[in-house]
Amino acid sequence: MDLQATTLGTEWLAQAGMRPTRQRVALATMLVGDGQHRHVTAESLFDEALRRGDSVSLATVYNTLRAFCDAGLIQEVTVDGSKSYFDTNTHDHPHFYWEDEQRLTDAPSEELEIARLPKAPEGAEISSVDVVIRLRRT
Repeated sequence: MDLQATTLGTEWLAQAGMRPTRQRVALATMLVGDGQHRHVTAESLFDEALRRGDSVSLATVYNTLRAFCDAGLIQEVTVDGSKSYFDTNTHDHPHFYWEDEQRLTDAPSEELEIARLPKAPEGAEISSVDVVIRLRRT
């Protein structure tokens, strides 16, 4: 691993007060070490870790991604109610889901307009609105 990327990963963990274990630093470096936002699945991150020679189990990847979500470092975007993607951009923004490629990308938020939301049922409040726009190549 490149030292600058590892430093970015370690600093990212420190922002959330997370202990920098070997596995967390390795996964954090893959997620933010290049300074770009990413959308990954647990499986794709696990495969990347194996290609890089990092010793980490799929269960550890799942648990670490969940801990990163709980710490506010990433957000989970669910597609089809069963497929989860993890996004390093935690600001509210819409997504494109490329069905043919099973890939998630950011959509331009400045082009999205939501005129009105339904009222939440009594005793509830809207905590967030997730927008996933499904695309199919023509």
